Amino acid sequence: MTRRDVFEYAVLRVVPRVERGECFNAGVLVYCRARSFVAARTHLDEHKLAALDPQADVVGVRAALRAVEGVCDGGDAAGQASGDDPGRRFRWLIAPRSTVVQPGAVHSGLTTDPAAEAERLLDLLVR
Repeated sequence: MTRRDVFEYAVLRVVPRVERGECFNAGVLVYCRARSFVAARTHLDEHKLAALDPQADVVGVRAALRAVEGVCDGGDAAGQASGDDPGRRFRWLIAPRSTVVQPGAVHSGLTTDPAAEAERLLDLLVR
């Protein structure tokens, strides 16, 4: 039997006008401690963004989503977080914030492949 490990995930929401609270899903964060894995997969639906805020800064929202991916990757784009372990980067990214890109609640499950799980969740919850 293939080993299944616990993983956690959160949906990334885009909230173009924070004061209105309207949002849509634009990505997922996946963390698996047993495999030292953390990743973000994103997909921005520009039509949904324009429907909620025709003046939204598409370039800025894309940059914010790329920044989340960069923190997960742990490279230079992660800034201070680049030296942190995957769990600390995940916990930092799921902390509540009042910005255009916000994390949702954390959920858990079992997986044999966290990278494939990230793609599956992106297709299921975002696309």
